[in-house]
Amino acid sequence: MNKSPPKPQKGQQFTVVQIKTLSSESSPYSVSSFWLQTNQMKRTYRFKRVTKPKKSIQPDDSIHTSEKSITIGARPKSQSQPQPGILSISNPTLSFNELKILPPDFFQIDALDLAPRLLGKLLRRDDVILRITEVEAYRPNDSACHGRFGRTPRTAPVFGPGGHAYVYLCYGLHTMLNVVADKEEVGAAVLVRSCEPVCGLETIQQRRGQITEKPVLLTGPGKVCQALGISTEWSNHRLYTPGGLELLDGPEPEKILVGPRVGIQYALPDDVNAPWRFAIAGSPWISAPKKTLTLPSSEI
Repeated sequence: MNKSPPKPQKGQQFTVVQIKTLSSESSPYSVSSFWLQTNQMKRTYRFKRVTKPKKSIQPDDSIHTSEKSITIGARPKSQSQPQPGILSISNPTLSFNELKILPPDFFQIDALDLAPRLLGKLLRRDDVILRITEVEAYRPNDSACHGRFGRTPRTAPVFGPGGHAYVYLCYGLHTMLNVVADKEEVGAAVLVRSCEPVCGLETIQQRRGQITEKPVLLTGPGKVCQALGISTEWSNHRLYTPGGLELLDGPEPEKILVGPRVGIQYALPDDVNAPWRFAIAGSPWISAPKKTLTLPSSEI
């Protein structure tokens, strides 16, 4: 029942407030009138509204999940808004200045040894930083390796010293980034299959033409190159020199999955079945098929 407000005393004002409340009648809402008394800055309410206490929010520069997070202080756009494109990954907090470029000798080892060591490392170009989550190794005398036919104008970077990029066009559609491994003239590389965004999410989405934060954004070698904005012109680029495309150090993953490589049915059976594909265990940023990836028998 609505009550009429009492007559105001001198120096007092009354305001009628209408509030919608739930009703069991045909209309889902009914309107009830309440009144409140104001006297200068003091208010006396004739009704009480029960509310849950608000949680206190502490300011932070990173977005946290159940795991630890990384904070990269690269070119924040505004101090008043949270920096876009910083996603949490499983490693301790790092500052931008602590990210070091990997030296040439890091890469100059067997591709099969380099591949798992690349997991967790960071690819940086401009304001985009990606964490490598999935790779494949390609070795000399490997029937799936581009170097199997010897040096050509396209494959020449594969025969260079480790630490260079080998970028090629697959089926005339997808640009693929490989990290050259081993010593000069060996002819080996590691394909970067998938990554996780760390910084520059908006730029990544624009380059990919896909406004999403789901793994589909970067699970595939062609998507990685799109996100980085690189073409075949980057082939033979030095990944260990400042500027352009860089490979930075990063925390190692706790567990690594292994399995056969993808899309090499043309290779010899032994090479098709070789477990030379590596991925970070527990990461959703892994391309299909995932069922062929398992923990090594020594860790099961």
